[in-house]
Amino acid sequence: MWCDVKLLDLILPVRCVVCDADGEQLCRACRDALPRLGPPLCDRCGAPTAWPVARCRECAGRRLAFASARAAVAYDDAVGRLVRSWKERGLRTLADTAADVLVDALPPPARARRGHQPAERLARELGERWSLPVVPLLGRARPAPRQRGLSLADRRRNVAGAFAPARESPPRVALVDDVYTSGATASAAASALRKAGARRVDIVTFARVVR
Repeated sequence: MWCDVKLLDLILPVRCVVCDADGEQLCRACRDALPRLGPPLCDRCGAPTAWPVARCRECAGRRLAFASARAAVAYDDAVGRLVRSWKERGLRTLADTAADVLVDALPPPARARRGHQPAERLARELGERWSLPVVPLLGRARPAPRQRGLSLADRRRNVAGAFAPARESPPRVALVDDVYTSGATASAAASALRKAGARRVDIVTFARVVR
């Protein structure tokens, strides 16, 4: 078995998905360079701000179904390569790395997860690290086209009614996803959970787009 593993490593060497260095899927230097998000932040959507605010220019005036959103890192080119490798290339152990970064950055919330595969893996890893129950609470009510490239208004319309509760929701839920972009998907999913009984929904993501 040892020889088989070593032979496979020689044929298909493991490389960092960000810098292409040999040895790990995310090397230590690239992991340390991930752009962590820290205070001050918007209390509602978690966007970086000049000072602590209850609502920032990104979320002020919007009806959001979630109580708060928090992410560990800002989305940049390196984070984008990491997320795409995890979601699209199937390098699932990168979800473990993302969970480690999240645990270092955020306090543990309540419970739960999204119902789609990459976020499911991340939620399971977070549940183990935070000793929290991980529960499948959401499903798709209808297919929705990809959000990439859409305006904020189109994003909201695209995901309106896209989610349906899979079961009754506990009173407080942490909804796990990979990237917070505009908040449209998070709010639509949180709205479905609130219809199923959740009184407070907090969003936890690995990364968020910073405008």
